[in-house]
Amino acid sequence: MILPSEKDLRAALARFAEVRFAHDVHPTAHSAGALEDATYTLCVMVGTRTVAEALAAADVLLQRYGADRKAAAIQEDKTLAA
Repeated sequence: MILPSEKDLRAALARFAEVRFAHDVHPTAHSAGALEDATYTLCVMVGTRTVAEALAAADVLLQRYGADRKAAAIQEDKTLAA
């Protein structure tokens, strides 16, 4: 599976949150369609079939991206100190 970039994943999560909130506050056919689209995009992006699985997978990926950034910063500090 091709992993999404952190920026793209965060954008998909933000879009999902935005349309889910809008649909919860004022459900319409348009908001239902937007929620379905955002859900589908998020699921495809992380390779899952349900919203719950997609959100859990996104959390894992974001933690991984954070750990990778931290490891890169530590490596850079070691390189600069040498």
